[in-house]
Amino acid sequence: MSSTFGTIFKLSTFGESHGVAIGGVIDGVPANIPLDLDAIQAELDRRKPGQSAIVTQRKESDTVELLSGIFEGKTTGTPIGFIIRNADQKSKDYDHIKDVYRPSHADYTYDKKYGNRDYRGGGRSSARETASRVVAGAIAKQALEQLGIDIVAYVDQVGTVRMEGTPDFNEIDNNPVRCANPEDAERMETYIREIRKEGDTVGGSIVCEMHHVPPGLGEPVFDKLHAELGKAMLSINAVKGFEYGSGFSSIAMKGSEHNDLFNEDGSTKTNFSGGIQGGISNGMPITMRIAFKPVATLIQEQTTLNNKDELVKMQGKGRHDPCVVPRAVPIVEAMAAITLLDFYLRNKAVQL
Repeated sequence: MSSTFGTIFKLSTFGESHGVAIGGVIDGVPANIPLDLDAIQAELDRRKPGQSAIVTQRKESDTVELLSGIFEGKTTGTPIGFIIRNADQKSKDYDHIKDVYRPSHADYTYDKKYGNRDYRGGGRSSARETASRVVAGAIAKQALEQLGIDIVAYVDQVGTVRMEGTPDFNEIDNNPVRCANPEDAERMETYIREIRKEGDTVGGSIVCEMHHVPPGLGEPVFDKLHAELGKAMLSINAVKGFEYGSGFSSIAMKGSEHNDLFNEDGSTKTNFSGGIQGGISNGMPITMRIAFKPVATLIQEQTTLNNKDELVKMQGKGRHDPCVVPRAVPIVEAMAAITLLDFYLRNKAVQL
């Protein structure tokens, strides 16, 4: 099922939304990295359901149990195994879709590929799987911090409401939307509440910045750094778009406007390249923006298809996010960290 990501720093995940547990195995973790276990749990707490009134009210502690690879507070260099037990499954909420494919979900495609599907919360296709990524990302972030690399993500748009004020990273976790500007966060929260009352959902976007990344990470042909970051982001549930640096705005620019001219120290006067040139990091901040679609489950009646190829009426039930971006911020950071650490370790093998 392609449940593994990475080349050297490698994560394999397992489990379903309504199974006993989800979890993973992280291989390629360098030895003797001091780990703050509370910091790992804190990252999971940023992603977990039920944390505010504008997200799903499923109650999960998302407490991680680390099974191997850590001794006396440090990594041993052996695989780190972990599980996160599921506690608040309400599988009966999904009985009404046992034989029905929800529009824009993975129900239809999953069934056609495998000839079966776990309809309880989407099974393996559920976004609950991303909690395992957050564990690996939290470990990767701590390793990157020792190298002076830091990663920060924040919500910059919800539906038609876009952040207009100056980003303040200290404000990100001070509001339930995880917007980097408090005034804009209030507007976004109000909008999400209105959409939820309508039984509808809305999309949004997240900006991610990576600072102090050394030059030289990434490969010049197929494994370009921006290509792998794009793959990492597009593997997250509900992601529909990815851009880095100037992105699609570069279409309207002239080359004379877009070229990043050098300073004497190797830095550049502008950063339209988004910290990556020729697929390789250049030492400037890496910037990217990720677009998320509206959640597919609506508390509204819709026409859909059942497994007998009949058009039928259905209405979503259960506990669902009206907008995924507030809980997706730590997932974006996690996948960025996993990708960067993997490339850092791969780069160590280039020059002896």
